Amino acid sequence: MIKKIAVVNDLSGFGKCSLTAAISAISAMGVQVCPLPTAVLSAQTGYSGYYCVDLTDKMKNFQQSWEKMGAEFDGIYTGFAASMEQIGQMIDFAESFHNKKNFLLVDPVMGDNGKRFDIFSPEFCKKMKELVKKADVATPNLTELCILTDTDYRMIENMTDEQHLLTVVKQLAENLRQDGAKTVIVTGIRFRDSEDGIQKMGNLAVQGKESYISAFPYVGGSYSGTGDLFASIVAGGLTRGQNLKELIDLAGLFIERAITDAVESKIPRNDGVEYEKYLHMLFQG
Repeated sequence: MIKKIAVVNDLSGFGKCSLTAAISAISAMGVQVCPLPTAVLSAQTGYSGYYCVDLTDKMKNFQQSWEKMGAEFDGIYTGFAASMEQIGQMIDFAESFHNKKNFLLVDPVMGDNGKRFDIFSPEFCKKMKELVKKADVATPNLTELCILTDTDYRMIENMTDEQHLLTVVKQLAENLRQDGAKTVIVTGIRFRDSEDGIQKMGNLAVQGKESYISAFPYVGGSYSGTGDLFASIVAGGLTRGQNLKELIDLAGLFIERAITDAVESKIPRNDGVEYEKYLHMLFQG
């Protein structure tokens, strides 16, 4: 029987992010996506103007309908929430469908490049912490890790020594684990490799007593949807039973190739990366 994953996220017409990224990537991995939309937007919020249909008052109806169906999922993956109320709905959904036979992956979308997104308040971020505590896997970027651990991003930003940086990030991830999340994968860690001197972008996983860094050459550029693609590949792979180390390498390579093409083609940041031609990398025979 085909594996199923519930994905609670928004749907944006432009930007190649959120549910658009999740449905295409996870489906390519042979897993059925059961989407629960939090909002429908004409374009992702990075564009100068967008129209948004907030579905907060509909999310409970989705949940109740699935409960009546007796729906069961092999995984649950939450992404963008437009309000504190939606985070509350995500928590309620997890309490209903999350169990010992599946997993909850939380991608705590709150900020990037050292700054909290303008649409989110400090109170929103505190509410997100409640959801992250329940996660089997949390996938914050470096900015979001700092928000979740009440850390000044400038302390991280000014670090130039690779080992010192990774040691501090690992400790912050461990602090988040002690707060409840079982596995923490920190994405978007930029550093200069001490061995070859190459500028790299890495993802650090901290799981129990083990940690693992997967890094690729930094090719420049920051694009819409790459965080969603990373979380989606990890979620899809966990649903079909792959190990975490293998998935982090796969997601990193997939995104590195898509970003390289986007930089060479001078694609605008908000338009996202042209990842479609690499979906074959996610197939499993």
